[in-house]
Parts: sequence; structure tokens; C-alpha cells
Amino acid sequence: MKRIAVIAAAAVGLGAGLTACGGQSPNRGEADLVIWADAIRTGALEAPLKAWAEKNGLTAVVQTVATDLQSNFVTANEAKNGPDVVIGAQDWTGKLVQNSAIVPIQISAEGVSQAAIDAVSYGGQTYGAPYAIETLGLFVNNALTDNAAPATIEDMVAAGQAGSAENVLCLQVGESGDAYHMQPLFTSGGGYIFGTNADGSFNTADVGVGSAGGIEAAKKIGELGAEGVLKNSINGDNSLQLFNDGKCAYLVSGPWALAGIREAGLDFTLSPIPGFAGLDPAEPPLGVQAFFVASNAKSPAFAQQFVNDLLADTTITRAMNNSDARVPTQDALAEQLKASDPILMQFLDLAQSAKAMPNIPAMEAVWSPLGQAEAAVVGGADPASTFEAAGKEIASSVQ
Repeated sequence: MKRIAVIAAAAVGLGAGLTACGGQSPNRGEADLVIWADAIRTGALEAPLKAWAEKNGLTAVVQTVATDLQSNFVTANEAKNGPDVVIGAQDWTGKLVQNSAIVPIQISAEGVSQAAIDAVSYGGQTYGAPYAIETLGLFVNNALTDNAAPATIEDMVAAGQAGSAENVLCLQVGESGDAYHMQPLFTSGGGYIFGTNADGSFNTADVGVGSAGGIEAAKKIGELGAEGVLKNSINGDNSLQLFNDGKCAYLVSGPWALAGIREAGLDFTLSPIPGFAGLDPAEPPLGVQAFFVASNAKSPAFAQQFVNDLLADTTITRAMNNSDARVPTQDALAEQLKASDPILMQFLDLAQSAKAMPNIPAMEAVWSPLGQAEAAVVGGADPASTFEAAGKEIASSVQ
């Protein structure tokens, strides 16, 4: 479909990063409903959104915000020239609530994953309509290793080194780090982000990055860097391609990797990510993608109608899944996909050992320092002092 520039983008500082999708789509002044999303979800939502709008006698458009979607949404909403709805991850929830950028919504939770509902709830209220669950797994190129389900990271390394692969593992690190993809190793080593209070809420005064467990995890991560198992040269731009090109025995990634792996024609297995021998199990992050209603929506009634209709049946979510395969939050759609795409639905099993990333505002202070510390340690920096410094930086930011 033709992509056209949105004139109003400059008014909220988005410049050329924002485009509207859907042929001769209405602009903000004409559309009854405007949704903002990243490029992947824009492509998945275009067709079902058009069908929903036509069914309800409305005009609707989904627009791509190419970079910094969360912060651009907050800024635009405050200026009252943003969208009615935005698609984002559950760990946005706390910050969006803190900035009064979203409002509670009314949705039917019947037949929807309670863990997903909990992930987009804050202060006892539901703020998002969760449609997809994401977590990480271990993809195995069966042509490059004979161990398709390693019990430990050490087993994985040994099996990868015994094979003919150029790289044992493709886990995106890069020069700046990737705390999301590193989370299974961080948790297995004993690391944690925030401690918890007696009532289960997060204690932001207890930062686990520079704790004894965090430092032990850093040492383990550093050892993998020294062995060449983790590499700063493997990043978000090349990790999937290296695996698809047959240059990695193993890959840590999510359901978004499936399409490319299948297109590459690899003989692969999807397995749980193992933990370090004798330490904690690997705990991959649980992510939830959801639709949030803007507090300054120009069409709040249509926005509420859309998020309610989203989970009322599988019409919209099934169409989105056909374009961008994710694990659905709806039991009915999950049952359908277990038959049509059983490998995708293995991620539902993997999600049972995953833990939802905190959705509190303090998470914004975590990602960059933790990722940078992990990348530095992979590159040879001292684990203890590097993680202690990162922990102090996080602690000072959340005080």
C-alpha cells in the first residue's frame, strides 16, 4: 500500500519518522479513529482495522512511528495532537500512567490470559487490551549441532564448539547491549532487576544489578564473552541473518524470528533456554503487546469501542497473527494455532517459565545501564565494578 507523509507530524516533533498507511487514508482531522504503532504492527493491523472500520461505518487509520514511539506518544498526547490509541509493551504501563497519558479501559477478560491482563494493570486498574504474548526461546540449527535441547549453557557451548558452526550462539549484544535478550542469562546467574515487597509489589530501593547475584551473573556473562560465545559484533541488525545463513549453531530469539528461519529452509528445533550448571534456571522475559487508549484521545468513544471489540472475538487478532505471528492472549485463538502452527505455540509453553518485566515507571532507568554493563563485560570489562556502577546509576535514577 502507498505510504504518505503525515503533515501534522512536524507539529509534535516526529518529522519524517511518522507515516500513515492504508492508501488514501484519512488524515488526523478526517479519521474517526487514529492508532499509532511501530512498523511491524502497522503492517499487521492495516487490513483488519480497515475491515473493522467499514463494518462500523467509521474511518480509521494506523500510523507508523518509526522511532521512540513511547516518548513521542507521551509528547503528542500532552500537546493534544496525538492518536486515540497506541500499541506498546506492558512495561510502558507505569510510565504512561505516571504521565497521565492513558486511561483505564473496559474490556471483557473472559477467555484471555490472566497473566497478560495483570501485566497491563496498574494500581488495581486495567489500562491495556493485551493481544499477544512474547518470550524468548533457543532456536537450534540441527545441521550444526547434535544437541537440540541442551540441559545447561555449558552443554550448549560444548555442543556448539564440537560442531562446524562459525559461532556457537547468536544472542544480540552489540556495543550498547540488549538487556532484554540477555535476561535469561542474567537471571540464571542470580541477577534480578528489582526486589519485591511483602505484598508482591516491586521495591525500587532494592536494585539487583549490583547485588551479589547480579555480579555473579556478570562474571558468568564475562566468561562467555572471553570464550567467544557472546560477541559485541553480534547485534540486533545481524543476529537473525547470521543464524539463517548457517553461521550460528544456536539462536536466542522470539516468535518474530520464525518467518525468516522458515524462509531460509533450516532444519531447526525450538527448545527452552538453558541455565548455567549449578545455578538458577534461566528465566526469559515475558512481554505483552497491548492497545492503550490515550487520555487526550479526540475520539475516546471509538477508541474504547475498538479495544473492546479487539478481544470480543478473534476476528482482528487472527488477521493480525496471519501477518505477524505471535502467541495470542485469547484461549480460542491459541487453540486454533496449536493445530495450524504448533511450533509458534511452543512459545506458549516457554512462557510458563518466563516472568513479566516490571511495568513500573522505574523500568525506564534500567534498560540502558544494564544493557551497557552487559555489553562492556562481554567486551572484557571487570564484571564487579561494571555492574556495581550500573546498579548505582539505576538506583540514583529511581530515587
